Amino acid sequence: MFESFLNSFPLLFGGGSFLSVLSAICIGLLIGLFVGALPGLTTLMAMAIVLPISFFMEPLIGIPFLIGVYKGGIFGGSIPAILVGLPGTGASVATTFDGPPLTRLGKGRKALETALYSSVIGDLSSDVVTIILIGPIALIALLIGPPELAAILFLSILIISSTSNGSVGKNMIMLAVGLLLALIGQDPIGALSRFTFDIFELRAGIPLLPMLIGLFAIPEILLNIENKSKDFIKSKLNLSKEEKLTWNEFKKLRKTIFRSTVIGTTIGMIPGVGQVVAAFVGYAAAKNASKHPETFGKGELEGIAAPEAANNAVNGPTLVPLLTLGIPGDNITAILLGAFVAHGLRPGPQLMNEQGSLIFAIMLCMIIANVLFLIIGYFTIPIFSKVVSIKKSYLLPLTIVFAFAGSFVFRHNPTDLYFLVIFGVFGYVLRKLSFDVTPLVMAFILAPPLEYAFGQTMSLGNENVLMYLLSEKPIATFILCVTPLITWKLWQRSKKLRQVAAETTEEIIKINK
Repeated sequence: MFESFLNSFPLLFGGGSFLSVLSAICIGLLIGLFVGALPGLTTLMAMAIVLPISFFMEPLIGIPFLIGVYKGGIFGGSIPAILVGLPGTGASVATTFDGPPLTRLGKGRKALETALYSSVIGDLSSDVVTIILIGPIALIALLIGPPELAAILFLSILIISSTSNGSVGKNMIMLAVGLLLALIGQDPIGALSRFTFDIFELRAGIPLLPMLIGLFAIPEILLNIENKSKDFIKSKLNLSKEEKLTWNEFKKLRKTIFRSTVIGTTIGMIPGVGQVVAAFVGYAAAKNASKHPETFGKGELEGIAAPEAANNAVNGPTLVPLLTLGIPGDNITAILLGAFVAHGLRPGPQLMNEQGSLIFAIMLCMIIANVLFLIIGYFTIPIFSKVVSIKKSYLLPLTIVFAFAGSFVFRHNPTDLYFLVIFGVFGYVLRKLSFDVTPLVMAFILAPPLEYAFGQTMSLGNENVLMYLLSEKPIATFILCVTPLITWKLWQRSKKLRQVAAETTEEIIKINK
């Protein structure tokens, strides 16, 4: 594995495509910053729409391009959160507590620079941890056989469903819908058609890309159209005359940034929790540790540094289960999974063994992206602060065009447009009914490998699977036995974290009143 890491350097820097990689990352960062700076347009939607663009690039260019969109979008959401109190992404909600008060005090530029530096440090640190952890975990994953893989996938689906937003009952309904949709097409063992109803277009199953764009992008577009406001925000801001963050001010934030980085990195390893919870927990921890907690919510730079470092620190660790086991930890990594598969890289136990150098090269691109992120973010803050005033009427039609074009170009199959519309309307209805689509998407993605691993286990066990598991596969048996306990504990932990987030929100609302 260490040899693969060393081979990643000549692959990235010596192949003659390094400038193309840098350009792709820069373009991705700019797209992410632009979309994140627009209230109502999420990073998730941006990634779903630009995902097909990466298919026309080499894996070492296309995937870092998407990572650039990811990183830029998470920070971009803090721009409207700080300047006008409207979070560009869900991860920036906690930033609205102290951002607008700082802007009213004439410290909007300081707040944005605090968010930038905290985001870069949190993201960079978690990426380094990811590179260190992924090798040993990949080696362990290679020892996993079909029974162990089936048990882990089953556990992962239950964890994601129990820790996602919303009630457990609604999440389990979404889990069941995702599993049913995954059954359409051919079964992975016998290649027999099922649930196709003699419709030729369903024989290959439901395509992932139109489903992702439909569930994630189309509902966002429809919800923005539903809001009849012509502009995202009508405020006009000028940051060029405001003071910048000083070194002494930054030094006072170091402990807060470090604490939130640890929190975000830890939460990033728990499937289904994500940036929003990490940001709130980071904010609550900073407030509890502060010697002057009464200043939080009234314009405190620590109130910016804490959530921004925490939500960006989630980014790296979520890739560990994705790359080593093929298990996406959240919606963003589900889209990245689609990108890997489209490029012929199937995440799972064998990926690091077969394509270790390429994977480490992509991870090095994550480090490079943070350096570029710092430079681009610093010089473009005044520009993107003006993005919040762009009219919706200019952007939403273009977004719709990209959504339909992106669904069509991958397979050049008109049927994919029907899938896009169907899942778009379905996703919109689910949003209106307060259903989280994460369990649906995760179940749809994980069901085929789970079914295949389960079928292999049944074949290996012949007529007595139970004795086979007990006598020859004790690890798989152990995982199955502790699945209810782990699911219950993580559900309780997730519930507690969200309760902390809700209590923090209530406190800030009372302070602002």
